[in-house]
Amino acid sequence: MLERVMPGYRIPRTVFAGRAETEGDGIEVRRLIGVPELDMVDPFLLLDVFSVNPQEDRSAGFPPHPHRGFETVTYLLTGEVRHIDSAGHESVLRAGGVQWMTAGRGVVHSEMPESKTGLVAGLQLWVNLPKSHKLTDANYQAFDSHEIPVEERGSQVTVKVIAGTTGRGTTGPVRQPLTEPRYLDFDLGAGAAVLEPIPSDHNAFIYMINGTLEFPGDDLSVQPLGGETFAVLSHGTELRVSAGADGARFLLVSGRPLRETVARSGGIVMNTLSEVHAAQEDFRRGRLAG
Repeated sequence: MLERVMPGYRIPRTVFAGRAETEGDGIEVRRLIGVPELDMVDPFLLLDVFSVNPQEDRSAGFPPHPHRGFETVTYLLTGEVRHIDSAGHESVLRAGGVQWMTAGRGVVHSEMPESKTGLVAGLQLWVNLPKSHKLTDANYQAFDSHEIPVEERGSQVTVKVIAGTTGRGTTGPVRQPLTEPRYLDFDLGAGAAVLEPIPSDHNAFIYMINGTLEFPGDDLSVQPLGGETFAVLSHGTELRVSAGADGARFLLVSGRPLRETVARSGGIVMNTLSEVHAAQEDFRRGRLAG
């Protein structure tokens, strides 16, 4: 159930350490959204943090698997990953880059480490599609790090704008009017402060990459967020935070909720179980990917 929209600053409402899950070729991921403790943050269905060392396991990766009815967003922090899908798209995602794939009516894709040494690490987010667009054509967007604008706010704050528009007017390369996602990567120097508007009708969360983030105010129950912490934010109109003595890097993600029923199994996300079963049958018969 969504909270009533209230004006004011957004603060952590749910802080979650995540749950270990196994995906792909036995890769352990830390799942932050899409588990019994936190089923979804509408329109976001799943958030995994992954880390693979190809030198230790050269077969590690995410071999071909099917999707229908939503979008996958992979943001790579280190390493390189090769994406191949049944719609004919192939590219190498490098550190700092993002790929935004609309599965729509169906696609089979793989994401495998390209480099054989060094750590491959990043995050994958699933964004729901409304019922009216579940069976849209598959689409794929990929942007290298240098293609993603970086907004500088003085010498202490930078914002990498992947999707949506910041309060200061910088717009990212990914645009999706159906859910209006905003995907921002903030990097703050020690003690630096940020005031960032968030649409009042959006659900929003923060993922801490490193450092410490504080929430100024009179509510002493709001504790600072440390590195690799995930927090769903309360409703409101702005985020007001400041970095601790070691600085802070964090992702701020928000989107307009769809408020639709969700039925899912594996990589299929529809509105009813009968639609999920139909998608599974399409995959078995080789019809899901086109």
